[in-house]
Amino acid sequence: MQLSVYKIDGTESQEKIDLPSNIFEVEPNHHLIYQAVRTYLSNQRQGTHKAKERSEVRGGGKKPWKQKGRGTARAGTTRSPIWVGGGTVHGPRPHTYKLSMTKKSAQLARKSALSLKAKNGEIMVVEDINFEKPKTKDFSSILRNLKADGKKVLMLTVENNENVYKSGRNINKVNVLNAKSAATYDLVNNQLILIQRSAVDELCKPFLK
Repeated sequence: MQLSVYKIDGTESQEKIDLPSNIFEVEPNHHLIYQAVRTYLSNQRQGTHKAKERSEVRGGGKKPWKQKGRGTARAGTTRSPIWVGGGTVHGPRPHTYKLSMTKKSAQLARKSALSLKAKNGEIMVVEDINFEKPKTKDFSSILRNLKADGKKVLMLTVENNENVYKSGRNINKVNVLNAKSAATYDLVNNQLILIQRSAVDELCKPFLK
């Protein structure tokens, strides 16, 4: 697949770049994309939720009233689940949500995501962007020039460029990531992927190992 490299002013340069067909033109495996996204989101969960059951709630050691003679229901503790202030029945307990995929499946899921975006025309290669200091206004101007303003955009850089990251982080629906650290979830959770020219090789490198 061959794409033009766009300048930051929105015009198309004379340079063309070849994207590897074994990465950007494979038959998308939608189930593996689903698995990769599910695995990613599950692994973001801490699993520290906890509710106290009746044995863990403070108090309730004394029987509230005698067993018989009051004409009311029997009660052995004020910390029964049916009492206010009582324990929780079958409440959440801390546990891990960690899921995993084989390396081969994860790679195919990532290729499928890139191929799907390329097939839908949702990938654009732009020249490298560098700012002397964080400047959100300049970043917004670049997006307008590329007709990407208002869209959910993922920009992939060749390294952790702090000035570019800080320039884009305050813009709604814009995410700036290092190309090698973008997960399958990041690749599909957008309307447009902007890949900086030097980040193309960085994006393809994990597939060549």
